[in-house]
Amino acid sequence: MSVTEIAGRISQIQAQLSLLAPVRTSSAGAFATALQSASGTSLTTDPTTTATLGAGQDTGVGADLGSRAVEEARTYLGMPYVWGGDSPSDGGMDCSGLVQHVYGDLGIDLPRVSRDQAQAGTAVASMADARPGDLLAWDNSSRNVGADHIAIYVGDGKMIEAPRTGLDIRLVDVPSTPDYIRRVAPDPGTAVGAATSTRPSVAGLGDVPFRSLFESAGQRYGVDPVLLSSVARQESGFDPRAVSHAGAQGLMQLMPGTAAGLGVSDPFDPPQAVDGAARLLRQLLDRFDGRVDLALAGYNAGPGAVDRYHGVPPYPETRNYVRSVMAMMEAA
Repeated sequence: MSVTEIAGRISQIQAQLSLLAPVRTSSAGAFATALQSASGTSLTTDPTTTATLGAGQDTGVGADLGSRAVEEARTYLGMPYVWGGDSPSDGGMDCSGLVQHVYGDLGIDLPRVSRDQAQAGTAVASMADARPGDLLAWDNSSRNVGADHIAIYVGDGKMIEAPRTGLDIRLVDVPSTPDYIRRVAPDPGTAVGAATSTRPSVAGLGDVPFRSLFESAGQRYGVDPVLLSSVARQESGFDPRAVSHAGAQGLMQLMPGTAAGLGVSDPFDPPQAVDGAARLLRQLLDRFDGRVDLALAGYNAGPGAVDRYHGVPPYPETRNYVRSVMAMMEAA
């Protein structure tokens, strides 16, 4: 076996081992190169570029979705309370909008309003039995029937809530015994399925963050959700707040100019980021006759470079990028 073949095999093994933990590196210039190469020009990325990531989370199949919900909710700390808001694109969220959005990103469909959310899942007997990710709800007003405020339990007597107008989403002590404690996440080791979600199951996608976004965007544009998920893992380690040294932003690492070109007004908003990435990958797949390896190379180094070299460019960073993402997809 030649030295080149040995090096290639080592890179493949490293890519497969990376599936055991969230990826911490980011291909910082992926969207920048795609944008600047749209006219056929070349732009390579700095292979030493890394993303500034937050705390990681267990993204393996069968991970504790309750704890994952807590980590997802933490990403919205400091976001303003906006009555009626159910997505970061609204500029903020209200209490039930936050709960629905967090669990929706994990593939669990919940009703929109707190009184209905407080009836979802299964009842938990007491706070002594509560787990991270359980929903805590209160019936504070006689004007409404059922719960009118809801939060996500963090553990250790704390919760994440979107409190009221004028205050931001915050981490606070549980103020009093809830009127409702509901468990909507399956037990650890149980995959999300028909009992918890009405979303279609995608073979191979597994239990990953933002699963519902990958599924819906993949359905809209005819892009494999596993491809979208693998790109997100490679780009940001599923961190929607990731920022690279080159200025690439969000879950799919959009450069500001690329985001604008894709019609994405907020690259830190996961639904917008995934939608933009899916559209870009669709364009690249069409350009390269459905070849995933060339689409990934174009995503990383720009389509002009792929055209110029009639295949994956000989850049080590790009070849490692393609090899890594393809290994993730094969493992899935």
